Amino acid sequence: MVRGGNTASRTRHWLIVLAKKMGFEAVSVNASIDAVSISAGRSGTFTTGMREVGPPAVDTSRIVALEQIAKNATAGVSPDKIASQIANLDTTHLYSRLAICLAMGLASGSFAFLNGAAALETGAAAVGGSIGQWLRSDLSRRHFNQYGSAALSAVAATGSYVLVAALLDHYGYTFAHYPAGFIGSVLFLVPGFPLIAALFDLLHYQTLAAVSRFIYGAMILLAVAFGLSIVIAIAGVDISRQPAPELAYALKALLRALASFLAASALAMLFNNSPRAVLAAGLLALVANQLRLTLIDFGMMPAPAAYLAALAIGFVALIAELRFAVPRVALIVPPILIMVPGIYAFEAIVHMNRGSVLDALQAFAICSFVIGALAMGLATARLFSSQ
Repeated sequence: MVRGGNTASRTRHWLIVLAKKMGFEAVSVNASIDAVSISAGRSGTFTTGMREVGPPAVDTSRIVALEQIAKNATAGVSPDKIASQIANLDTTHLYSRLAICLAMGLASGSFAFLNGAAALETGAAAVGGSIGQWLRSDLSRRHFNQYGSAALSAVAATGSYVLVAALLDHYGYTFAHYPAGFIGSVLFLVPGFPLIAALFDLLHYQTLAAVSRFIYGAMILLAVAFGLSIVIAIAGVDISRQPAPELAYALKALLRALASFLAASALAMLFNNSPRAVLAAGLLALVANQLRLTLIDFGMMPAPAAYLAALAIGFVALIAELRFAVPRVALIVPPILIMVPGIYAFEAIVHMNRGSVLDALQAFAICSFVIGALAMGLATARLFSSQ
């Protein structure tokens, strides 16, 4: 469960459930991102074991299958039977490599549009996202270091975006909102699953797992920022922000809702969710992000709007989990990722690279307020859950 991306608190819950069914009277679990240790006792005798987890990954369908094994186990179940069920667990990915790459292109393009990109920038971001995901998938199959893979994939995604932009510019097409597409092309690299799982673990006193996940997520973000910095330095990326394309409000709202649905659904596919969970994540994103954007349109500041949207996502995910039998974190991460203020993060990186420290700090502060509001909204909803 931990290697599949599940929270330590939820993993601990199901381990204890299974241990009690196996006849153990006292169980203690300690999990981090790379190891799990368990101490269990029965009739006054205790035993302790530790298992290395391996490189972090995300596989929601495997988490669900493992939870079902613990849930369906009968009282007095033997260790051999549990071991056999785990050994025979189907670990096949639900979607092909090509489908995931195309989905990440769709997510990147949709995210770019939500940040104000026009048609050309949206298309270029989609190309960059697909190419970047293809490279990341290939490096993962070769067991390449995850931090190096994130940096190289960021270079591939943003580099492809820059090349498409240069090619279109050569033929007389000018990009109206360069930063939105540039940052949109690397949406698939944001480590939302481990970071949100870390937040939930922290709320349930699983400090070791939370801290190790936060560090892992921060390292991935630094690797992505390093890759972006290389492309920014070589290509001399333009950071000037221009107004989003002018559209009738009804049409804009419709397109934003569609983009929110497509981006979140595509990200849910990346996490190997079932088709119905993919649909649930997309619908949740459509409603929550539309709520956030509408509140901003009517004058609310971005941070409180983000808080209310995240709060709604958290509460709906609590209910949807009962319907779709999917860990809440799997439904929460895709909608939250598309609300990340990518433009401000991009500006912070660019200004820092160019030595404009005050401008970088200003962009970083705005970005931090919104991300903090998203975390607070999820944390508020999570306080009503025992797992």
